[in-house]
Amino acid sequence: MASLQETGLVMGKNEWFFEEPTVIHGFSAACHLLLLISISFLWFWGRISGRSSGKRGMEQVRFLHYKIATLICVILCLFYMSVFIFDHFWYIDGGGVSYIHLATQVDLGVRAIAWLAISAYLHYCFNPLLETRFPAFLRIWWGFYFLISFFSVLLDLFCYRKLGILGTHMWVLDFVSLFSALLLNYTGFFGKRVEEESNILHESLLNGDIGSNQQLNESESDIGNVSLLTNASFLSILTFSWVGPLLSVGHKKTIDLKDVPQLDDGDRVDGVFPIFKSKLESCTKSSLDSNGSLNSNGTAQISSFQLAKALILAAWGYVLVTAVYALLYTLCTYVGPYLIDFFVQYLNGNQTFEYEGYVLVVAFIVAKFFECLSQRHWFFQLQHVGVRVRAFLISIIYQKGLTLSSRARQGRTTGEIINIMSVDAERISLFSWYMHDLWMVPIQVTLALLILYSSLGLASLAALAATFVVMLANVPLGKMQENYQQKMMESKDTRMKATSEILRNMRILKLQGWEMKFLSKISELRKKETNWLRKYVYTSALTTFVFWGAPTFVAVVTFGACVLMGIPLESGKVLSALATFRVLQEPIYVLPDTISMVVQTKVSLDRISSFLCLEDLQQDAVEKLPRGSSNVAIEVSGGTFSWDPSESPTVKDLNFKVLQGMRVAVCGVVGSGKSTLLACILGEVPKMVGTVKLCGTTTYVAQTPWIQSGKIQDNILFGQEMDLEKYENVLEACSLKKDLEILPFGDQTIIGERGINLSGGQKQRIQIARALYQDADIYLFDDPFSAVDAHTGSHLFKECLLGILASKTVLYVTHQVEFLPSADLILVMKDGKITEMGKYDDIITSGSDFMELVGAHKEALSAIDRMDLANENSINTIEDSSIDTQSSKKTENEEPKDAQNSKLEERDMQKGQLVQEEEREKGRVGFWVYWKYITTAYKGALVPLILFAQILFQVLQIGSNYWMAWAAPVSKDMDPPVSVFTLLYVYVALAMGSSVCILIRAFLLMMAGYKTATILFDKMHFSIFRAPMSFFDSTPSGRILNRASTDQSDVDTNIPSQTGSLAFSIIQLIGIIAVMSQVAWQVFIVFVPVIGISIWYQQYYIDTARELARLMGVCKAPIIQHFAESLSGSTTIRSFNQQSRFICINSNRMDEFSRPKFHSAGAREWLCFRLDMLSSIMFAFSLIVLICMPKGVIDPGIAGLAVTYGLNLNMLQAWVIWTLCDLENKIISVERILQYTSVPSEPPLIVETNRPDHKWPSKGEVDLRDLQVRYALHMPFVLRGLTCTFPGGLKTGIVGRTGSGKSTLIQTLFRIIDPTVGQIHIDGLDISTIGLHDLRCKLSIIPQDPTMFEGTVRTNLDPLEEYTDEQIWEALDCCQLGDEVRKKENKLDSIVAENGDNWSVGQRQLVCLGRVILKRSKVLVLDEATASVDTATDSLIQKTLRQQFLDSTVITIAHRITSVLDSDMVLLLDNGLIVEHDTPAKLLENKSSLFAKLVSEYSMRSSSSYATLDNL
Repeated sequence: MASLQETGLVMGKNEWFFEEPTVIHGFSAACHLLLLISISFLWFWGRISGRSSGKRGMEQVRFLHYKIATLICVILCLFYMSVFIFDHFWYIDGGGVSYIHLATQVDLGVRAIAWLAISAYLHYCFNPLLETRFPAFLRIWWGFYFLISFFSVLLDLFCYRKLGILGTHMWVLDFVSLFSALLLNYTGFFGKRVEEESNILHESLLNGDIGSNQQLNESESDIGNVSLLTNASFLSILTFSWVGPLLSVGHKKTIDLKDVPQLDDGDRVDGVFPIFKSKLESCTKSSLDSNGSLNSNGTAQISSFQLAKALILAAWGYVLVTAVYALLYTLCTYVGPYLIDFFVQYLNGNQTFEYEGYVLVVAFIVAKFFECLSQRHWFFQLQHVGVRVRAFLISIIYQKGLTLSSRARQGRTTGEIINIMSVDAERISLFSWYMHDLWMVPIQVTLALLILYSSLGLASLAALAATFVVMLANVPLGKMQENYQQKMMESKDTRMKATSEILRNMRILKLQGWEMKFLSKISELRKKETNWLRKYVYTSALTTFVFWGAPTFVAVVTFGACVLMGIPLESGKVLSALATFRVLQEPIYVLPDTISMVVQTKVSLDRISSFLCLEDLQQDAVEKLPRGSSNVAIEVSGGTFSWDPSESPTVKDLNFKVLQGMRVAVCGVVGSGKSTLLACILGEVPKMVGTVKLCGTTTYVAQTPWIQSGKIQDNILFGQEMDLEKYENVLEACSLKKDLEILPFGDQTIIGERGINLSGGQKQRIQIARALYQDADIYLFDDPFSAVDAHTGSHLFKECLLGILASKTVLYVTHQVEFLPSADLILVMKDGKITEMGKYDDIITSGSDFMELVGAHKEALSAIDRMDLANENSINTIEDSSIDTQSSKKTENEEPKDAQNSKLEERDMQKGQLVQEEEREKGRVGFWVYWKYITTAYKGALVPLILFAQILFQVLQIGSNYWMAWAAPVSKDMDPPVSVFTLLYVYVALAMGSSVCILIRAFLLMMAGYKTATILFDKMHFSIFRAPMSFFDSTPSGRILNRASTDQSDVDTNIPSQTGSLAFSIIQLIGIIAVMSQVAWQVFIVFVPVIGISIWYQQYYIDTARELARLMGVCKAPIIQHFAESLSGSTTIRSFNQQSRFICINSNRMDEFSRPKFHSAGAREWLCFRLDMLSSIMFAFSLIVLICMPKGVIDPGIAGLAVTYGLNLNMLQAWVIWTLCDLENKIISVERILQYTSVPSEPPLIVETNRPDHKWPSKGEVDLRDLQVRYALHMPFVLRGLTCTFPGGLKTGIVGRTGSGKSTLIQTLFRIIDPTVGQIHIDGLDISTIGLHDLRCKLSIIPQDPTMFEGTVRTNLDPLEEYTDEQIWEALDCCQLGDEVRKKENKLDSIVAENGDNWSVGQRQLVCLGRVILKRSKVLVLDEATASVDTATDSLIQKTLRQQFLDSTVITIAHRITSVLDSDMVLLLDNGLIVEHDTPAKLLENKSSLFAKLVSEYSMRSSSSYATLDNL
């Protein structure tokens, strides 16, 4: 009793019973003991009654807040156990034990056991399958527990605090109990089981669709099309809880795109575009009214200002709301620095009113709460508006791309237009982050100066001056950075343009052995880019130094001014100033960055607006009449057209009329204007004079096949509904049935980019099938028969033009003279004019130009005539063989067709396709990715140095602030421990030391990041260029370009700073906790669970965020790929009138990208909001601890320092977790690049131990031995056991039906594909034993698809710069292009546009011929080398080849029989097998040979057309 009297615990007569702590602890212990007994009884009853307590079926049931309630109970158990241990040792240290201590120990022990029992009961005994809510006794207990906790807190505040009998840990005990009780009551009230139907709806909400097996009615299934945000409640929106369902699914499984919720209607392209479009039109209309600015096409000019204005007006609601959030955030951030001085004075005992400490704590916490809330919603809405702006810009750029005129299109390469879509649109959407900074910075600086003036008086002017000095120091750095970035982006554009072209033409590069030369070209371009990158990152290091050094510099200047002015430095005022400087750090840093972003955005706006102002196709070029309104289908009167109106006309004086149902043939030599004529009819060529009238709908088959990546069926249907009967008829007419039966998945086979896994003939026939299926009125064919063999060409002409299209209007360009007699009208073109026009019989006798073509063909046929084949026998043989072929075809392919008709699972089908879905890693990013990244440069040697510099910086910075807090007096009446000058000198020394550390750290980090980016780039590109052709066949170029551009940009500039930021933030966080715990170690009691919960939240969030980031990467490539495809096929799209469908596809792909991007932003703010709240709780706890401590226990200045650091605690803790998540999202770029550094490579380019003699091959003899080839392990054999010899120095012709394996054989010869079985020997040397370059450099080829690179005529003929101009001119003359090039102003330096678009297809093929003439190899391969030229030119080329390659082995693949008739040997392939191999004469002697039949058919088809030739 005496001891109690000494401690003041003896109750007076008027004292309340519960003022004795022993009573309240005893009561609490009794209640918890009663609960423990109840739980034990329930457990025992459950055991004897045999109730199931298993957790089976949990995966089908969701019980709201079950996990949270269980987690809280576990945490309370651990918490009470920790306080029990601490209380025990605390009292032992105190030297005695009292009744209060014993009661407390009993209470804490019983509590720990009771909450452990509750946790065990919930986990093992409570079954959510059987219970709809938490047990009633638990909900009652949680309510009772809240009353006990609330009552205890009231006693603490109003009773025990005055008596001074309560330790700090007991304050913590009661407040944590109260907070936990609140949470438990919330879970008890709202916690319930969600039935299985609700779970299905939950899944359908995420999936956006509902499977048929779920058996939901129509009204329920509609929920799947609603976004999570649309129906969210106010509280859910406020706390970002609407993202919860997505995070829940992402935590349970690896999410795919189908799991990501739909966008709100207002965020989809269909909702966004009309709003933005109307605002843009109103802006341009108002400008037009004021100045009447029109471009040459008659449409209003769009300036960058008008575009920016339209964007702002369309999103003005978001702009206004985010401005309010930004202002509220700015005001709240300065509340803390302003109140610190008052807080220090309060701790020093200078209390101005009652409960001042509590009021200050509430003010700190409320300000911090609104700061967090406003910042989170500010950032989310900025990203929200960014998603909308990006969607609109990409949509309007895409739509503009579909309407560009030919001249505008040639002025911009595909790469440049794609850059405008991807880079510039993205940059403008990112500007939303910066749009409020320009007006916020002055407000932030003004508020800071007001706080400084209230604390330091006129010294604040020095702070203002120092702030302006720092800002001015940022200006030149900002300009340098901007300049370097602009140069870097220009260099990157050039590199990406070259990379794109190389990837498109990788096959020809590998065939020619040029890939390493072009890799060195890319490396040179990268060196120019990295030159600017190096300057950029080192300038960024200086900017980082200024950012971190700014608060220190301003503080030194300000405190120095105080010393000079005699203004006393008190700890409260010093700490207030330091906190203000730290807040002022942001606007100092952001302003130059914002100005730089404004300039970059202005550049992007200029680029987009200038693109939108490009010339469109002439709207009045073609007058379109409704179907059936006229008997005239096409009428051109006085037409003169030019691709470039500033130059001479391309075609002129066009006058012709085509009646409905007529077949019109267009013929002429290479470059005469045939393709241009069709383009004029379609309205693609600018019209100078004249009229063009069309009556009805049109379709167009281009000379160069345009095939979309996707299923063959989708290419044929081309947006039309499936009509099975019609579809089958079209397939039959286009000879596609056999091809589809050979393909592993029939018409469901996925075509690679640009039809890479189809032969030229197959691509052309799919094009024709697409046109036939459309059922149009007018059909335009641009030489569609050149890419197919003679038999197939005849079949196509007969079944398509003469059969299905017999009643349609058809215009067809052709070099095959044998197809001309069937035309109702023939147009003969020369030098851009129609020189002769009429029916075949009319112009055959009078037309000199027509006779040139016919004469060349007659000469070619004379070789056949000399063979003296009997037409009658041949006809019979053909008929018999065709019947046999059909029956054998049916028998042979019966099994594949059955297999095709069987129901294949989509997943299994996808596995067998050549083009697979883009691969993406799943689950957590492996540690090896991080390790590989940080150890790539200098084997990680710089990492310890960087960390040491940061730790030293943190120690010195904390030391400098600690020094100021300790050395400055708390108030004027106290003597300072050191002199003012000593205080300042030490502070300056520490500050300078920390600045040097940060400078060293910044440069080391940038050095490591730069080196790593360079190494990864080189490794990836070397791996890609050394990859086999199968890699490029199955990998769309968009995927590679995505890694070379977007992912590489992240590795260049973002990831180094983010990696450093994570490490530095963790070090800072440890420093802050160290400072706070030194003042109030009790902070650790809350810090540990808060950090634990934060990490749990981070782990819960990252599962979804990681996959969303990967989905964004995967969904971006299809947008670029579809855009590139649409640009290259824009003529076909317009001719089919399919613009709206393609715009819709683009919109859908944009929405697919926006979905993960939008929900990624929402998920990030969901996490940050919760982390901010946890940090605020921790900060509030530390404030409560500080005000509850007895006076004099701690130094007020040091306590103020803890508060100063604590103000940044929420931001820093959230920053650590956010940076960790963001780094894991960004490190995916490294992961994706590393994927492509390990692509399996081709065999070695050079085998040093087996290099062939420099004279090899001397004879050129090619020997095939049991050659079996397939493109991939899961695909069928294309060549099935070829054995034959191509004699050296002789000419061998290879013929066969389209898809028979001719081109595959050539690819095997060049080792583009290595044989699965068998060998190829050249002059006795097995080509598989030598290096690829040693092989390919000794062979020459003219490929099936003529390829020209952007550049000049010279660089296209001689890319390796090995030949003189004289040799080049000689080669041009040999390939009939010399005169054409001499006409051009710049001769050999004449410009070649992207893909050679300013040259005709035939001319491009002649350029390829020029290349091989320059090379003069011993083995020459011609793969349809003359398919796109007329017969006369073909004859000249054949003569040239005979002269130039007299002693060479020439292997010719040709569909024109005349091209192979003069061969020494003929090899006939069918379905990958050698059917015949002999001299043409011997094969023709055997009337039953397939070659004889082909020649006979060709002869019959042609001679029937020339019955009148003999009379000429």
